[in-house]
Amino acid sequence: MLVRDAMSTMVLTIGPTHTLRQAARLMSTRRVGAAVVHDPDTCGLGIITERDILDAIGSGQNPDLETASTHTTTDVVFAAPTWTLEEAAEAMTHGGFRHLIVLDNDGPVGVVSVRDIIRCWAPARRHPAELAS
Repeated sequence: MLVRDAMSTMVLTIGPTHTLRQAARLMSTRRVGAAVVHDPDTCGLGIITERDILDAIGSGQNPDLETASTHTTTDVVFAAPTWTLEEAAEAMTHGGFRHLIVLDNDGPVGVVSVRDIIRCWAPARRHPAELAS
C-alpha cells in the first residue's frame, strides 16, 4: 500500500504569525494533529503538531503571544505519494516524528500520520455479532 492510499488530503496550512491558540483552534476544528506552516518570506514549509503546542503550553508559554514560527519544525522530511507505507514508517521511526508532509510537484498534497498507517495495517474491526457466527 502507498502513502497516497493512507494520507489525509485535508491539509491545514497556516502562516508563521498565527498564534499557538489560533493554530490549536484550527487544528481542533479540522480534527487534524498537525498543520503545515508556510512562510512566504522564506518560501519554506514546516510543520507544527499538537505535541509542539502542548509542550509550549506545558512549559508556561502564553498561547496568545507565542507564534507558530517559534515552534515550527523546519528540518522536515517530506514523503512522496508513491512511497510505500513501510518507507513512511521507517522515516518516522528513524526521525522520531509522527507526521510526514506529502509533496507532489513541490506542493503539499497531504499529510500522513502514524495513525493513518496503523489504520491501513490493522485488520478492520468486526462487530461482536459477526465474530460469534
